[in-house]
Amino acid sequence: MIAIIDYGMGNLRSVSKAFEAVGHQAVVTRDARVIGNASHVVLPGVGAFGDCMANIEQYGLVEPIRASIQSGKPFLGICLGLQLLFTESEEFGPHKGLDIISGKVRRFAAGSALKVPHIGWNQVHHQRACPLLDGIADGAEWYFVHSYFVDPGDQHVAATTTTYGMPFVSSVWKDNIVACQFHPEKSQAVGLQLIKNFGAWKG
Repeated sequence: MIAIIDYGMGNLRSVSKAFEAVGHQAVVTRDARVIGNASHVVLPGVGAFGDCMANIEQYGLVEPIRASIQSGKPFLGICLGLQLLFTESEEFGPHKGLDIISGKVRRFAAGSALKVPHIGWNQVHHQRACPLLDGIADGAEWYFVHSYFVDPGDQHVAATTTTYGMPFVSSVWKDNIVACQFHPEKSQAVGLQLIKNFGAWKG
């Protein structure tokens, strides 16, 4: 069973439907026992970093998230679910994150040729042979909606990069964690392939 963490914000139904579409059973939950018993855990998210962290704390989800990661089970962060894993964000901040991956969440610099937020399809370039990218071509296009990007303290965690005015880390892979800035649930065939790969991954 795949647990999709519900902290009151995020596109939970579309993520759940994507797992259903590739034949993986998933449940949307904020129950610590369900999360603890799940074979795989997903942290999705849309919205403001500080508000999302406040909800995670309010619902008592910090420890279930940490315990899931420490257990070694496969863990997937999506969009804000990637950013929340980092030390802190400058979005209306600074705001402290979960500090599971060292680094900061920074805002794109707005310019005449650079619209913020970054919305739409963009190429994703592989930096390492991440298991969740099996069967997905380097340079494939994925769907993005974000104004902030992650800046890892250790750049070796980068699984992919994308260019939007500047190169930025668009996904990370660290041990049993894979987290992406793009939205696999909105990225058609390539996104469904990643979700399928995640459900089969042993971490």
